[in-house]
Amino acid sequence: PCYHSKNNHHTMLSSPHNDTYKRLTGLTTSKGLKGDGLFLLSGEKLVREFIAKPNLEVVYELRHAGMNAIAPQAEQIELSGDLFNELDVLGTHFNLLVLRQPRMEILNAEDMKTYKPKGIELVVPIGDPGNLGAVIRSCEAFGIKRVILSREAAHPFLPKSVKASAGSVLRVALARGPALADFPTSCIALDTDGVSIHAFTWPSDALLLVGEEGGGLGSSRFPTRVRIPTGRVKSLNIVVAASVTIFIAEQK
Repeated sequence: PCYHSKNNHHTMLSSPHNDTYKRLTGLTTSKGLKGDGLFLLSGEKLVREFIAKPNLEVVYELRHAGMNAIAPQAEQIELSGDLFNELDVLGTHFNLLVLRQPRMEILNAEDMKTYKPKGIELVVPIGDPGNLGAVIRSCEAFGIKRVILSREAAHPFLPKSVKASAGSVLRVALARGPALADFPTSCIALDTDGVSIHAFTWPSDALLLVGEEGGGLGSSRFPTRVRIPTGRVKSLNIVVAASVTIFIAEQK
């Protein structure tokens, strides 16, 4: 595989008022991610792993004067130290790559009325980007082929989500769905009030819904529910709960 960029030239940025820099800072927010279709890849391990096996378009490599280029085929942007640190929101102190987001299918309320999952697919309304990324990582580990993010979910390409996923967001098939209220009532909901995941008869094709940590699903409109027996422990972290459930579901 090779890198792709429109131009292979070197740009230096030192002003926070530069239009290109403003676009780059937008990639640390959900709004900016939706607008440009790009995202930041950060962290030495993730960046080096991607360079070894690139599967997305590299738009820019971002670095400051003390860093050597590691993706010279990409368009180079050299920033002053202060500007680089503003973009290095996770404090990695390593070169940043700006990549083209992989395509996410958009599913609306009408689509969900006739939607047919292929295997076990996960529906997530998780608003915390770290938890979202970690759950997507478990999906890749346990063979979930597709994750559908409801409208309530965080953007999967926020820096914190990408890091927590250990790069799984680059490989797992993602789709953006409507609000939870528009998903079919046939979804299997993970909840504290339901059939034990061990006793439940898992279908071969289903939408598995995990709720947000804390409030959970509340007074859910999804009648088919499963629970994880936890003894004296009242509840589990959403990442742990989702991971256990998808592992069991894929084994059945």
